Amino acid sequence: MAFIEIENVCFQYPDSTDRALHDLSLEIEEGEFIVVAGPSGCGKTTFLKLLKTELTPVGELSGHVRYKEKPLESFAEKKLSQEIGYVFQNPENQILMEDVLSELVFGLENHGIDSDEMRQRVAEMVHFFGLGPMLHADTHTLSGGQKQLVNLASVLLLRPKLLLLDEPTSQLDPLQAKELLQFLQRLNEEFGMTIILVEHRLEDVFLIADQILLMSDGGIEYNGEPKSVIQQVWLKDDDRFLAYLPSVSKLFYLIEPEKIHTGEVPVTVKEAHKWLKRLRGIDGLEMAASTEPAEKNAVLQCKQIHFKYSKEGNFVLKNLSFTAFEGDFLAIVGGNGSGKSTLLKCCTHIVKPIKGAVYLNHKKLKTYKKENLAGQMGYLPQNPLLCFMAETLEEELTNLSQRLKLTDTKQRIDSLTTQLGIHHILHKHIHDCSGGEQQKAALALLLFTEPRVLLIDEPTKGMDPVSKLQFANLLKELHHNGMTIIMVTHDIEFAANHANRCLLLFDGMITVDGPTEQVLKGNYFYTTALNRVTRDSCVPEVLTLEEACRTWRVPVQS
Repeated sequence: MAFIEIENVCFQYPDSTDRALHDLSLEIEEGEFIVVAGPSGCGKTTFLKLLKTELTPVGELSGHVRYKEKPLESFAEKKLSQEIGYVFQNPENQILMEDVLSELVFGLENHGIDSDEMRQRVAEMVHFFGLGPMLHADTHTLSGGQKQLVNLASVLLLRPKLLLLDEPTSQLDPLQAKELLQFLQRLNEEFGMTIILVEHRLEDVFLIADQILLMSDGGIEYNGEPKSVIQQVWLKDDDRFLAYLPSVSKLFYLIEPEKIHTGEVPVTVKEAHKWLKRLRGIDGLEMAASTEPAEKNAVLQCKQIHFKYSKEGNFVLKNLSFTAFEGDFLAIVGGNGSGKSTLLKCCTHIVKPIKGAVYLNHKKLKTYKKENLAGQMGYLPQNPLLCFMAETLEEELTNLSQRLKLTDTKQRIDSLTTQLGIHHILHKHIHDCSGGEQQKAALALLLFTEPRVLLIDEPTKGMDPVSKLQFANLLKELHHNGMTIIMVTHDIEFAANHANRCLLLFDGMITVDGPTEQVLKGNYFYTTALNRVTRDSCVPEVLTLEEACRTWRVPVQS
């Protein structure tokens, strides 16, 4: 018998007419590393929660879930809470205690672990995750990524047999995301821990997974070893999942389409380097130099900003200055805790700088009245639920329309939600929506006011690759129509594909500011998978698949 056996499982939420899961059958062997991906709302999180009895949602469930050859519900709750660990998609939903140390030991205390062993476990975990400097910090002061690391450490302190993770890298910077995935790989390979990982950032997880599950509409569409799944999706030209494939693999099939039936496809950087060494005759096309206008109008300026959250605390931002020009699509990248989200909050006066000033259209931001800012600037926070006071998106948009005294409310709502692909969640409770749906719902609230400047904090967090493409097309349209966009992101692939300018923050200061290509090329971690593959190789260096298709001269296959 399998370690976990799921047999003909169906699940339907109480107020839904459609099943969240239908006829789901799957066997997972002990020690396997399973990666689950699929569109937002396809049932991935529901599937995970059915394996964690404390989190099983209310609804109509049929079929069988077995763990260690026994029905899951036959185990004692305390045993399962220790043996099956769960890391939430939204770290805010998991943290209970006021300071980091109390949060780490909370689970251990509840399971009666003695104090000596508790100290040993905590010391080891704190050292590995680098949590020492924040050990006595208040949890509410941590960044989203730091909270996620604390959540993962808290779960791992219980030494579970089965680890369930719902998009654990979504709020981590590229370096921490890589370290986390490498750590999960070690847990799997060296300690035999069974891991089921739901993830949207797939460039790095294909190479560590034993099995890939691609889900759609509550069922499993593809299931198998990574290279087999990549080949199947490409052979079927399946538009639903092509965006999920690693860019290295897609480049291989585009250049050598005759090898689609061989099963030979690179997934890792090492495999791609070996493949590129065999290629001959690829060089770069002569590209016309881009011309920038001589002068651009400054829309948003930060001048010598200093900020810290408490008198005794360290400065989060230090003498920081930058200018966003009209028509910029500006990406701000940097490590967790480097001050990116705080910078956006300063730019919107959610928090006010201790020194320095923010200017909007050459006028100090503090001189604007709140109601006058609505049509000038929109801010999407890292946690989209902070934008909501009503229970549904329709109710929230209607209330907003009344405050703005608009007359064409229904037409505006229908047009905007259709454009964002979220018309189906208008009447759904916002807490029942997936992370990606919540993100797009919050964006709808901002776009409803038609701002000139859009500030967005981790906008692709929780979005599947197809939703990202749709979201990118929306941002392109807004940008083309004159909107200035300032985006904080850990999604380097997204920034490389869509931002025209990039800032790198380190220790509260801007260390690099320039064109995206110039800032990202050549980095070890703050770059794309294709850049790591093509750097110092026999082909022209590129950041993205689109750049390779646009700038490479590929010889015709005989």
